[in-house]
Amino acid sequence: MGAGLVLVFVLLPKRTKPARTTSLTQTGTAGKTREGTPVRTVIVKGKSLDESMVATGTVRADESVEVQAEITGKLQKIHFQEGSLVHAGDLLAVINDAELRAALHRAAYRRQLAELKERRLAALLEKGGVNQQDYDTAANELQVLNAEADLIQAQLNKTEIRAPFDGIIGLRNVSEGAQVSPAIRLATLQNVARMKVDFVVPERFAGFVAPGCRVTFSVAGTDRTYAAEVYAVEPRLDEITRTRLVRALAPNPDQSLIPGAFARVTVPLAKVENALMIPTTALAADAGEKAVFVVDKGKARRQVVQTGRREAETVLVTAGLRSGDEVIVTGTQQVRAGGSVDVLTIR
Repeated sequence: MGAGLVLVFVLLPKRTKPARTTSLTQTGTAGKTREGTPVRTVIVKGKSLDESMVATGTVRADESVEVQAEITGKLQKIHFQEGSLVHAGDLLAVINDAELRAALHRAAYRRQLAELKERRLAALLEKGGVNQQDYDTAANELQVLNAEADLIQAQLNKTEIRAPFDGIIGLRNVSEGAQVSPAIRLATLQNVARMKVDFVVPERFAGFVAPGCRVTFSVAGTDRTYAAEVYAVEPRLDEITRTRLVRALAPNPDQSLIPGAFARVTVPLAKVENALMIPTTALAADAGEKAVFVVDKGKARRQVVQTGRREAETVLVTAGLRSGDEVIVTGTQQVRAGGSVDVLTIR
């Protein structure tokens, strides 16, 4: 038999051309390649800024006093209504004065007798009927009795408790018939037609505040801002806190300010022209330095700055920047000094 020829066909897989890869750092929505770090920036612009500081203080009545008796005795009559307006000199209360009035009557009778004796001896002295010593004794006795009567009258005056100034009387702490003394407070009296605002300023700002300065303040429970004028400054610093006590006066015609309220006082210090304010997000602290990144010819440049007043979202740059600089405000964590940046938004 003749040998047979067997043909074997091997199917090889089709060789494909490798795909071409493209190295792109970032691609925009329109397919545009971005070679730098995407950031948002703000153009620094100078503006006028009033430098100020915020201090804490207390609202006080212009005049305030605790109504108390000057002598000990039984409270006979109360003449005021709680929470009412009283005027200077108004009778507020009376302490039992029966004993003092009786003593004053007795002193008056004794004085009348002494006056008669003094007049008789004076007439006799002119005629030589008595010597000078007898007359002097009678005259001195009359003067002593006059002084005793004046003393009793002064004590009698203390049984009447009167308002020392115009104001609103507070709640009374005693009732008629109670035994009172100088240690017992009957009520309080407050003049709230205008209010004092006491606040403290740190030592470094003490020289900025003087009589005549205008301040503003607010109190809890209202969004209203009140104006006050400084009229007195403590001449010394507190040795413990190194602060200076300042007192301002504010009108209170509607009595919306209440004595004892906590006050948040804004004190103007100076006016800064061409102030450069940047968002706080642009600021970074590194190795004890404060710095920002500035866009310079498409690249990020690290710039050390000095700052001043800080607000809720912005901070004042006192050195290191100029008006017109483009400062990076977002994306600062990915930015490196000298690296390329792609500005997405400019404010």
